[in-house]
Amino acid sequence: MFRTARRGVLGLALSAILAGTAAAQGGAPAEFPSRPITMVVGFAPGGPADIIARLIAPALSADLSQPVVVENASGAGGSIGQARVAAARPDGYTILFGSLAQATIPTLIRNPGFNPMALEAIGMVNEVPMSIIARPNFPAANLMELAAVVRREGLRLNLGNAGVGSTSHLCSLLLISAIGTPVTIVPYRGNAPVMNDLMSGTLDLGCDQTTNNAEQIRAGAIRGYAISTPQRAVALPNVPTTAEAGLPAMSMSGWNMLFAPGGTPAPIVARLNRALLATLRDEAVTRRMVELGSIPATGERTTPAGAQAFWQAEVARWKPLLEASGQLSQ
Repeated sequence: MFRTARRGVLGLALSAILAGTAAAQGGAPAEFPSRPITMVVGFAPGGPADIIARLIAPALSADLSQPVVVENASGAGGSIGQARVAAARPDGYTILFGSLAQATIPTLIRNPGFNPMALEAIGMVNEVPMSIIARPNFPAANLMELAAVVRREGLRLNLGNAGVGSTSHLCSLLLISAIGTPVTIVPYRGNAPVMNDLMSGTLDLGCDQTTNNAEQIRAGAIRGYAISTPQRAVALPNVPTTAEAGLPAMSMSGWNMLFAPGGTPAPIVARLNRALLATLRDEAVTRRMVELGSIPATGERTTPAGAQAFWQAEVARWKPLLEASGQLSQ
């Protein structure tokens, strides 16, 4: 009996030594995750990013066998949430539900107080077509007529967005670049007030994610002129693409991606990625994404390496347009 107990103690000691060695070498603890994971959203509750984050959280929790708790840390174009994750321990227990904002912060904010590129991509969650929208009585029957009104009225027209650096802000910049005429860009504190002013007719134009406006377009509360992706949105089958409507230069997608703090061990990133892939195979989750006007991610961008490369390419893509806008912080 003494020998058996001794062997048990030695076995536990050996296991502890091996676990310590693996941790020292940067490997993932075998029990990861052993407690709840916090998924930070850098925008307010009820917005497009928050909606998708709360949609996938239960499926991630099921695969990881631990709660994934969504916490909103909104403000400063998503940089407050990113700063929180960048400063977190790189142990996989604090992750970021990121968006296109993570491709604008490195350019828009000169001194954010953290390294905006110090994140580890886990994988892309979804892409979101952008809708070119207007107040319900806007005097244009199609996108080409809208472009003609913009060229004629110029700065007398107001184009709202959810704030500098937001996806809708980028969409606004790209739209006026494609049309070739400036309008008055009006930043709001979020998507909801933009939609309210469009529906009431006090705001002329918008350019925002379909997850935020498909229902209003279908109901006729606002006008939907075009979708900014090569294919029409399933949620808005009667709304043409920008290429179909005559403005092919207006092409972009919003997107969401999971990130971990920089320096998170690769095995932990891989475990989180497996949970994401399982979530993207969940038919209930993907069906709801499509109903919201979103496109579940597929292919190389769902891998950590593919997502990291795409994110870096997006930073480079938007940098010149943001610099030309003259809206960079000091």
